[in-house]
Amino acid sequence: MKNESIDLLAELSAKLNINANINITDAQLSQFNTLGDMLIEWNQKVNLTAIVDERDIIIKHFIDSLSIIKHVKPGKYIDVGSGAGFPGLPVKIILGGAIDTSLIEAAGKKVRFINSAISALGLASIETVHIRAEDAGHLEKYRESADVVTARAVAALPTLLEYCTPFLKQGGVFVAMKSSSKEAEEEACASGGAASLLGCRIEGAERFALPGSDIGRAAVIVRKVSKTPAKYPRKAGLPSKRPLYA
Repeated sequence: MKNESIDLLAELSAKLNINANINITDAQLSQFNTLGDMLIEWNQKVNLTAIVDERDIIIKHFIDSLSIIKHVKPGKYIDVGSGAGFPGLPVKIILGGAIDTSLIEAAGKKVRFINSAISALGLASIETVHIRAEDAGHLEKYRESADVVTARAVAALPTLLEYCTPFLKQGGVFVAMKSSSKEAEEEACASGGAASLLGCRIEGAERFALPGSDIGRAAVIVRKVSKTPAKYPRKAGLPSKRPLYA
């Protein structure tokens, strides 16, 4: 990536006020540079993302991913439907060994990209899980194991809740990243029943604009308050076809 792109990342990440104790380092900027170059190169051969302009990669992938990092506390972290690795890879770059990370993705080509990026970036305590979220949610290794779960632009909130909350331990937090505050607020209002069925409570929706743009974003914050019934998530396809609105 061009030097000005990496300079932009440093500038915009500072504006996020991610955490008073976190400042992006030169080594981390170098990792982001490598990740951006890999994303552009791979995307010429494999359709990973529609976002290919360097400035857009910085803002819409890197900064967007880092916008929720204040909610990711030390411990077990799972990113569901990670795609080409967002927000999971940027979060891992910043938090490093503080989080034990699993990136769950069903598309093999995206898993292969993430694995290559993990190797190139020299990341440790991170794995990809090539599986559908509905199936992973019933595996003993992952069920109710995570302190934090994230998902970005995967599905409507009732469906996301069924995908993601089974991974959370009691007291853990699910962060659903949404493309607009209106979408987040409407879905949060319609999803209280689904959250209750799954042993969770919706705590609210945070609204913000991505630095360096007029792009609105929102994050719905969900707290796990009790065990998720064993029947959830339902078998593959049902959470999206018949969302829990009850």
